[in-house]
Amino acid sequence: MTTRKTIDPGWPWLKTFNITAGERVGDTLYLSGMLAFDPEGNLQAPGDMYAQTMKVFANIAEAIESEGGTLADVVKITSYITDLAMYPDFKHARSETFPNGVPASTAIGCASLLGEGSVIEIEAVAVLGTGG
Repeated sequence: MTTRKTIDPGWPWLKTFNITAGERVGDTLYLSGMLAFDPEGNLQAPGDMYAQTMKVFANIAEAIESEGGTLADVVKITSYITDLAMYPDFKHARSETFPNGVPASTAIGCASLLGEGSVIEIEAVAVLGTGG
């Protein structure tokens, strides 16, 4: 039987929004959509696509590290972007975060996200032990 476990990097804001950082099923991590929140749930860099994307990837890294993995274990990301004209800033941050090759990726334009000033939300799937 495959085990299932809630991923909890210890961020207080998860309880505020009544969500989890994600679920672990065996060695696969399914991360909830992440915003550019600090541990207390305060939005960082309102309106700044590059800075928010870097913060979101830092949050994703922290969640994966809480389960013993790294960003190198990410196999898929889905990104929700409020203004596709800012895609180049997102792409730049994504390339910096994954210098050895970007995982399978989908980018979706959307009207708005939780929190005024949020411009990017990213969910990720990671398979522990695949990062080399």
